[in-house]
Amino acid sequence: MNAVLQVDHLYKSFGSNHVLKDFNMRLGKGENIAVLGKSGSGKSVLIKCIVRLVDAEQGSIRVLNEEMQDLSNEALDAIRSKIGFLFQSNALYDSMTVRENLEFPLRRHRVEKELVPEEVEKHTIDMMPSELSGGMRKRIALARTLILRPEIILYDEPTTGLDPITSREISELINKIQQQYQTSSIIISHDLSCIRATADRVIMLIDGCRYAEDTVENLQNSEDPRIKEFFL
Repeated sequence: MNAVLQVDHLYKSFGSNHVLKDFNMRLGKGENIAVLGKSGSGKSVLIKCIVRLVDAEQGSIRVLNEEMQDLSNEALDAIRSKIGFLFQSNALYDSMTVRENLEFPLRRHRVEKELVPEEVEKHTIDMMPSELSGGMRKRIALARTLILRPEIILYDEPTTGLDPITSREISELINKIQQQYQTSSIIISHDLSCIRATADRVIMLIDGCRYAEDTVENLQNSEDPRIKEFFL
């Protein structure tokens, strides 16, 4: 399987807090990988390093055959347009309608495209984010992420704060996107139901390192006490 994203020997610290220490991973085309770890373990920092929202101290991050650390601002913007980022908070603009939120990345990249995406219920298109349920806001944020048809999607805690039924619907939508658009995704989560439903492989992030990597089934059957505690 061809790698669309590869991270080698990545280090990131905040002062004396060493968040990522010699972290390595490889994401294949059309693959969903979940990164599982405790709160504060560096999961969100990892995907922010990948798109260079924060810079790592050491290591290599190759995205679509480009070394991210070497890119000019213009080249970095071009690569970022091929990466969808679903923020945990959704990051919708409160002062914009759903339509305007969806149109924002199109205007930014000067792309002509017809709305409304199938992930969005048509009656919501002229509503404000504050008028929507948490699940609908998540769907709008996901639709905006998809609007430029990215090759890679980074999901930061996609089901946090959602009820079990809506969480299951979002997990199903993640799978539908993978199958329909052949996207490659990293799913940052501690929601085991979401991970079981969506992940082809799981990376355990412990002490800043890739502590283990396997299928959900194999990991939950592990006798390693540091792995078992996640599945109790």
